[in-house]
Amino acid sequence: MKQSLRCVFWPILKYFESPDPALNYKKSHRIALNVLGALFVVLSLGSLYAVIQSAQLGGLIPVIVFFCVGLVALVVGGLGSEQAVSRIWGNR
Repeated sequence: MKQSLRCVFWPILKYFESPDPALNYKKSHRIALNVLGALFVVLSLGSLYAVIQSAQLGGLIPVIVFFCVGLVALVVGGLGSEQAVSRIWGNR
């Protein structure tokens, strides 16, 4: 299942994967990335609810941005390699 999901999300993972070894990878970075992604998805759903209640189409921009950021974080945190997670947090 994980391999088929990696095939579906390969455009996102391709950007963050690198042949370099993960210099500062910690398991807590992956957990934090998943939590951050979940929070952004919940924030996008809350924003969507507010947009529907107010009937303001301009409010769709934050919904799209928050959902995309949350999706990328969840995909890299859940399916990405150690190098991808390390690249999100930076190789310092």
